[in-house]
Amino acid sequence: MTRYTFPPDFVWGAATAAYQIEGAWNEDGKGESIWDRFSHTPGKVKNNHTGDVACDHYHRWREDIALMRQIGLHAYRFSIAWPRILPAGAGKVNPAGLDFYDRLVDGLLRAGIQPFLTLYHWDLPQALQERGGWARRETAYLFADYAALAVKRLGDRVRYWTTFNEPAVIANHGHLNGEHAPGIQDAPTAYTVAHHLMLAHGLAVQALRASAPSLQAGIVLSQWMVDAASDNPQDRQAADNYWTETESLYLEVLFKGHYPPFVYDLLQAGFPAVQAGDLATIGQKLDYLGVNSYSRHLVGAQGRIEPVPGSEYTAMGWEVCAPALRRLLNKLNAEYKLPPIYITENGAAFEDRVEADGQIHDERRLDYLRQHIQQVALARQDGVDVRGYFVWSLLDNFEWAHGYSKRFGIVRVDYDTQQRTLKDSAHWYRRLIASGEVV
Repeated sequence: MTRYTFPPDFVWGAATAAYQIEGAWNEDGKGESIWDRFSHTPGKVKNNHTGDVACDHYHRWREDIALMRQIGLHAYRFSIAWPRILPAGAGKVNPAGLDFYDRLVDGLLRAGIQPFLTLYHWDLPQALQERGGWARRETAYLFADYAALAVKRLGDRVRYWTTFNEPAVIANHGHLNGEHAPGIQDAPTAYTVAHHLMLAHGLAVQALRASAPSLQAGIVLSQWMVDAASDNPQDRQAADNYWTETESLYLEVLFKGHYPPFVYDLLQAGFPAVQAGDLATIGQKLDYLGVNSYSRHLVGAQGRIEPVPGSEYTAMGWEVCAPALRRLLNKLNAEYKLPPIYITENGAAFEDRVEADGQIHDERRLDYLRQHIQQVALARQDGVDVRGYFVWSLLDNFEWAHGYSKRFGIVRVDYDTQQRTLKDSAHWYRRLIASGEVV
């Protein structure tokens, strides 16, 4: 067996998001978010589940940090909830919200765990949605104000700051197909939202650095490799087109200073949301890029091929194809002038079974993680500057429109009792972190 060794300074972590784990949806002055409103609307989420309680992390954060320490995590990637800090999205500050994140950050640091903070993981204050949400340009400037408030409170202890998690999902699932909050279905709106998210990113990076110049600022993008179904020129061209139209938009504007031409062609009347100076604001120099990747797209001249014959699939219906992660990282490294990369999400949902002794032998998840971490090691050998890996997710949690029906965690959560149990994958991850080697 080949052993892949990572350097001592490689960052091993796990990730979560505020709405998916915190609960306490209306406690201590927190305002309503678009996901509160969306999940409380019948028929929007599987089984009409909500994030009202989720993993009750708001009350159980000490227990969760103890689990992180038991696993041996170097870092914890989490998001803070905008409506917990600014209930109306702007104006009056909720001190209890800032106090909660103060306690969380201090607890992480006492445990020797580096906080990787995300400002926005999809939970816009509902009050701002009622004023137009991300389709309204002003929201970008309000986001920068929120970023400035957060960094002034936490920037003395938090070094790593991410502006957005997966802007493509916010634009596409929230405003194009309507599967996520706020449930809008309109292509021009989706692209306007995409631009305002990028503008908000640039403004927020400026605000962060104005307050704490030495912090590390980045963004997290969802990126899946696109493979051609064959070496046939038609299949290869179709795969190239698919990459351009599904995976390149945010990369192009962040790292090349322009949107891909297809956006302008698609909107026909141009891209009126873009104003003078916007692209320069968006193109702030970044200290790192977070890459969330779970699978790939296999594309031929006839379109996307699914299911792929002979492939394994997760409970999400995503193909298990670990080598695609290495190909993706090499493609990004070859085509863009990038800062250091962190794999900020990678993991798998499978049906877990609790044995009579209370243990969870999640061999399929464990094998998924092993394969993908091996591919990260190979990409590093290829010369890609990958500095860390965060498993998704630390805890089973509210999986957006799927409710609680999909479990990604390396720690099982019994949603009735809130009992946490380390799965076999968590024990394996602990051993990997301790040794710095994957076999």
